[in-house]
Amino acid sequence: MSSHREAPEISNDPAADNTDLYAFVSPDRPDTVTILANFIPFQNPQGGPNFYEFAEDVRYDINIANRGDAKPDVTYRFRFSTTIRNPDTFLYNTGPITSLTSAAWNRPQTYTVTRITRSGESTVLGKGLPVPPVNVGVRSTPNYEALAASAVCRLRGGRQVFAGQRAEAFFVDLGSIFDLAALRPFNPAHLIPLAAAPGLDGTGGLNVHTIALQVPITDLTRGGGRPTDVADPTAVIGIWATASRRTATIRGETPGRTVSIGPWVQVSRLGNPLFNEVVVPMSRKDEWNAEGPDKDSEYAGYVADPELARLLPVLYPGVFPNLSAYRKPRADLAAILLTGIPTGVVPGFQNFTGPTQADLLRLNVAVPPSATPNPLGLVAGDPAGFPNGRRVGDDVTTIELRAVAGLTIPLVDSTFTPDAVVAGLSDGSTNTNPPTLATFPYLGTPIGGYQAIPGSFAS
Repeated sequence: MSSHREAPEISNDPAADNTDLYAFVSPDRPDTVTILANFIPFQNPQGGPNFYEFAEDVRYDINIANRGDAKPDVTYRFRFSTTIRNPDTFLYNTGPITSLTSAAWNRPQTYTVTRITRSGESTVLGKGLPVPPVNVGVRSTPNYEALAASAVCRLRGGRQVFAGQRAEAFFVDLGSIFDLAALRPFNPAHLIPLAAAPGLDGTGGLNVHTIALQVPITDLTRGGGRPTDVADPTAVIGIWATASRRTATIRGETPGRTVSIGPWVQVSRLGNPLFNEVVVPMSRKDEWNAEGPDKDSEYAGYVADPELARLLPVLYPGVFPNLSAYRKPRADLAAILLTGIPTGVVPGFQNFTGPTQADLLRLNVAVPPSATPNPLGLVAGDPAGFPNGRRVGDDVTTIELRAVAGLTIPLVDSTFTPDAVVAGLSDGSTNTNPPTLATFPYLGTPIGGYQAIPGSFAS
């Protein structure tokens, strides 16, 4: 999974758990960038009566670095507030919720979004902005699509924002991958062989909570310009999302109430998909979550010699002989994940942010949206896709799996030939959740609780 329950401590704090981060030049508004930061993993649509929501005591940030030092030059900060309208009912709603101001909705949320610059300038872009209810079901939230669309807020300066429940868009065969790194289509070749089978979407039928932001490119770049030359260093920005809590939580005299005090401390972050999940060892995952990306040189050794690249030849005997014999540090992965790809590695493309090693989702804003997006992104010749930012439809599991298995080594080492299986390597999963949208906020309508079909279990 991209970053769902990826570290021991944050797995106990789902409201602060980053799950996925997307960033791309908006296909329908190419003078803007859209950033989607997802939180609260593995939401069962039927999870009432206390449905999922953003936490009031968490500070959610979207950070942009544009100077090459992996420190935030621009931060968009989101804080949420919750109201209980009727203290005498256990119900989330006492009738159909037909609008964002419906009196039948008992627990509405609102939020404030603030833009903060490195120089300390702080501008409130919007406050009291509505969060739509979760998709409870056909009676409680009829015409949910229109209800959610009414929560898209247009802000001054050509910006727009949305915060609320959305359908999960990340897909991966969790049940197989975490069963000794098995890939169902390649089951017969595994050290513990089984019959080949299609991959399964381990996040199918589940929802997330999304903070979606669309802003002019000029909001994000160094100098406030709109670069048009892909080779221009100012065209590349680095993006990451974080969640922070106060240092201390006190259980007060009022039963069931807590008070948070002290300085803010970061408890979760996310840049590239699967970085903390697959690259960082378990003993350091929570430490990584608490640090800024400017400290990521501490973890560069795990990129240069990734554990998964060593496991694949062991778990699939005889399938990866070239990968098994490769002993050089993985300069290809270091470029993709830690510095961006310099000019000259991929013809006509670069998203290099400089020598500072940092896990950032790097986006070259001078690359226009693709008229025919390829879900395999840059490795399939589509420079508008991952690892140049990340679009909602990019198959990052397959891209990163093939990269770790050696597909991208020839970019930096012409003496290496990837093993034959690598070009078709995949977990075999596809997205089984509702389709994405063509316009902001792009992620699909969340699955309703009434409409959800509980899963089946097999021994």
